[in-house]
Amino acid sequence: MLNDIHAVILGLIQGLTEFLPISSTGHLYLGRHLFHLDEAGIYLDTMLHIGTLLALLVVYKGELSRLIKKPFSKLTALLIVGTIPAVVAGVLLNDLFDTLSKTGVTVGWEFLATGFILWIADNSRRGSKNLDEISIQDAFIIGTFQACAIMPALSRSGLTIAAGLLCRLDRPTAAYFSFLLSIPAISGGIIFQLKPVITGAIDPLPFSTLFLGTLSSAFFGYLAVMWMINFLKRKSLKIFSIYVWTLGGLILFLQYTGKF
Repeated sequence: MLNDIHAVILGLIQGLTEFLPISSTGHLYLGRHLFHLDEAGIYLDTMLHIGTLLALLVVYKGELSRLIKKPFSKLTALLIVGTIPAVVAGVLLNDLFDTLSKTGVTVGWEFLATGFILWIADNSRRGSKNLDEISIQDAFIIGTFQACAIMPALSRSGLTIAAGLLCRLDRPTAAYFSFLLSIPAISGGIIFQLKPVITGAIDPLPFSTLFLGTLSSAFFGYLAVMWMINFLKRKSLKIFSIYVWTLGGLILFLQYTGKF
């Protein structure tokens, strides 16, 4: 049975892992599995994603204000182009995503794949493009990587940061654009998640549980965004590769032995 403590812990997991390149969906699946939560946990997932969206709105309030004042800017075009692949994937593969999220059969392999992609990108030649130098082609490539992250344990932030590095963005810009691009992606995900909530297909949760989970997700999400942008200025992504490889290997072992 989901309680306030579970909500705060899951909010922490969502807030940190949404923006660290280690997969929030995969970690939320593990968190729900650990707490033996029923399907009502998806109700909380919606609020947790709203929490991380609120964190992004705070971090990017300046950029969003400029977009509102100049809606036909180059940055608007970049965000639209970068979001299109995720929209297509969401519409065509939503049922597959739901099935894999519930069963977790591919989670271990997806953690391993995330680590591999991060390692390759971190070894790529350092780029120097800043936000003003991102091309439409760059945005589409990064958006395509984001679309691939519809799979539960393929990290959205990890794949988009990696794609940015492969497109020769400088490291802070790769993280900055990745998180900016996640605003429409997370917003779209919330819309998809709202369907069973609105239709009453799942039972509602107490207000305190939803509030604490959302607050926790927003707070830790804000910290994760600011930390990750600064982290990439001087540190390697390989530490995250090692983490998700270890986690993925452990999950596969537990699945093989019938303990997961």
